[in-house]
Amino acid sequence: MKLLLHTCCASCAVGVLEKLKYHPAKITLFFYNPNIHPKKEFERRLEDVRKIAKLYSVPLIVPEQTESEWHSYIKGFEHEPEKGKRCQLCFELRLKKTAEYAKKHGFQAFTTTLTISPHKSAETINKIGKRYQDQLVKYISSDFKKYKGYELSVALSKQLNLYRQNYCGCVYSKKSSENQHSITE
Repeated sequence: MKLLLHTCCASCAVGVLEKLKYHPAKITLFFYNPNIHPKKEFERRLEDVRKIAKLYSVPLIVPEQTESEWHSYIKGFEHEPEKGKRCQLCFELRLKKTAEYAKKHGFQAFTTTLTISPHKSAETINKIGKRYQDQLVKYISSDFKKYKGYELSVALSKQLNLYRQNYCGCVYSKKSSENQHSITE
């Protein structure tokens, strides 16, 4: 089975790849994250994703993407709180593009690294992913944070000296993170 793994960042992907190491699927990483802001942040995350793709000997696909595409998709929900409608739309855009690519290029299934984060609802993400399996390609539900998946990703990230960001990726999550850090200082 060919599995397209939507990859949000290296620190999440490394834990998922380790958990799937003995799975018979032929995994390909798919780095589609037009939400990541600023461009320097996008490039920094992509650099480490390339590093782990090489380390785990898995192909990496980086499709065309623009932040303006993401802004158009979430328009009207810019000031929603974290974990609100804006985030759901963001997951939807990224998973939809992953499913479309998977179908077009002969993958039998797709899933995402997003569920390894303790800050993300696997239930919400899986519900969104399943929307696309009838018309596009099978979605494999996951909750990679279970069974110490998140802890594994943190440990491997430290061991491999991977960049671990302190916000999800978009300009609004960055502002929210900065506000949280200034409150705790």
